[in-house]
Amino acid sequence: MSLSFGTPPQTVKFVMDTGSSLVWFPSDFLVGCSIISTRQPEGIAGFGRSPESLPLQLKLKKFSYCLVSRRFDDTQVSGDLILDMGSDSGDAKTPGLRYTPFAKNPTGSNPAFKEYYYVMLRKILVGDHHVKVPHNISVPQSDGNGGTIVDSGSTFTFMEGPVFELVAKAFEKKMANSTIATEVQNQTGLRPCFNISGEKSVAVPELIFQFKGGAKMQLPLANYFAFVDFGVVCLTIISDNAAAPGGGGGRSGPAIILGSFQQQNFHIEYDLENERFGFKQQSCS
Repeated sequence: MSLSFGTPPQTVKFVMDTGSSLVWFPSDFLVGCSIISTRQPEGIAGFGRSPESLPLQLKLKKFSYCLVSRRFDDTQVSGDLILDMGSDSGDAKTPGLRYTPFAKNPTGSNPAFKEYYYVMLRKILVGDHHVKVPHNISVPQSDGNGGTIVDSGSTFTFMEGPVFELVAKAFEKKMANSTIATEVQNQTGLRPCFNISGEKSVAVPELIFQFKGGAKMQLPLANYFAFVDFGVVCLTIISDNAAAPGGGGGRSGPAIILGSFQQQNFHIEYDLENERFGFKQQSCS
């Protein structure tokens, strides 16, 4: 997104970040000394839940966006951002969208926990396999750990070690006929990765996130697997170094972060007035 500042106005490109609330851009931009890229963003526009965020300062009823596929990164193609400041719309829903309520933010000591948009992820489905997410991971705890947030400022979806292991193993089991690309996994940190260069066809299981209320987000294949080397595809979900069962790690905060890569070609809506998150798959280009 772009915002203009000063007289005469100077336009700055921002990353719209629903995981923070402050608006940030380089201070040297104010004196005209910044050397900037023509495509890369120069700042961050906070769309989080704190009073300092743009949605609350603008008194928005809701806002929505549609992120184009990453294959358009080097083009002028862009998605839509819609800010709704209209009158009270009551409980009216946008046609075609599936909704799940926002979860209550934890009251931990870290103020960042108050900025996030928490949702209740009930199930993760890999094909017909139901990944059982531990309760202390799926539900935000009073200390701020656990739970799922939606964050447009994060690239890949993050899963805490224990749940990531369950998802990764489910894909490995479902794709057992494909060869694990161990070297690529070691080089990239992504896994599982599969070498499919010699295969005529590959059966990749669906990946579905099911939220409270039954809303299902079925991801297009391009939103969770990507080619990272010749003939090698990797799951584009990341984890921490505590991925091994029993690993501690000491990390705190949300256990699952739904990132922008997985939100490509979805109409995403944050209904602030009715405290709910809506989505539907569609082309954003």
